[in-house]
Amino acid sequence: QKVSVEVLDHLEHLALVDFRDSEGVERLQKAIQFADQLHEVNTDGVEPMDSVLEDRWCLYLRDDDVTEGNCTKELMENAREKVEEYFVAPPGNIPLPKLEERETFLQGS
Repeated sequence: QKVSVEVLDHLEHLALVDFRDSEGVERLQKAIQFADQLHEVNTDGVEPMDSVLEDRWCLYLRDDDVTEGNCTKELMENAREKVEEYFVAPPGNIPLPKLEERETFLQGS
């Protein structure tokens, strides 16, 4: 099954992954085919799990003991960009191509 331009665009924006070449689109299609196998699994009568630890009723956590603190100034010195006392993350790590550019890669796959 082919991946539409709209789906590709949506996935790129969600995952910040570049599917700009035919190899990327082919990998995505293979991943979708692999995941589609899950639809064939019969899950009737299987209760959903909230943990992979089936035999435990609760998860034991260690105490959270603060050993250092008051180092905001030193931490903020590591920020490339900041607003007040917050790190500013970039909007994305890849430049996304226009929809017209992507159609050529989808047609070739």
